[in-house]
Amino acid sequence: MGNLKPRDILLATALLAGFAAAGAGIVALVQDSTEARIAENRMAVNRNRIAELTGELDYHNDPVHDTIDLNHDLLGGGPLPVWFARDAEDEVVGIVFSAIAPDGYSGNIHLLIGVDRDGELQGVRVSAHRETPGLGDAIEAERSDWIRGFDGRSLGNPPAEGWHVRKDGGVFDQFTGATITPRAVVRAVYRTLEYFDHHRDELLATRPEETGSVTEPLPTSETNGDDEASR
Repeated sequence: MGNLKPRDILLATALLAGFAAAGAGIVALVQDSTEARIAENRMAVNRNRIAELTGELDYHNDPVHDTIDLNHDLLGGGPLPVWFARDAEDEVVGIVFSAIAPDGYSGNIHLLIGVDRDGELQGVRVSAHRETPGLGDAIEAERSDWIRGFDGRSLGNPPAEGWHVRKDGGVFDQFTGATITPRAVVRAVYRTLEYFDHHRDELLATRPEETGSVTEPLPTSETNGDDEASR
């Protein structure tokens, strides 16, 4: 080391700087490529989820790119994205709402709620929750048909007094040992229908040029192991 000349030190420093710059460039290229693929995957996830709740509607646009954010207590807060399905004349034929049931047994339950222009439910799906496996997770379409019981419902079907679980005098089943979870979902779906009813005209009047694109994926389901059996 004592025999190193200043020129050698400068050369070594320059080589190290060159390697560092090249490495940083490679990392940047890989990151850009990865981010593009992640964005494409996010779009695909959103598109599949939205298509599941608009599949019976005759629409001609890509709802993933036709979206706005809403913030309202009836939807559980916000900002929450909603997506529009449109016919060939750009008239809204359906909307997929993001909504949050804040009163689940283990916290927020994130929902996707598809509604046609007449206020009839096209379907409801859970996109994220922390309810107990084996009890509260029966709200997932992959685990039971319970969530499909909302299909075709509306504010008047059933009447307001029927929008509860059977334990509370309504028409919707609860789960054995787990009433809080379905009760929270029923409330959130009803509140979303109320929001649509209150804001129907302005929502149906939304034009494509007023909307944008959301690439962030909706939450994915997560669970915990809290004991619900005693509730």
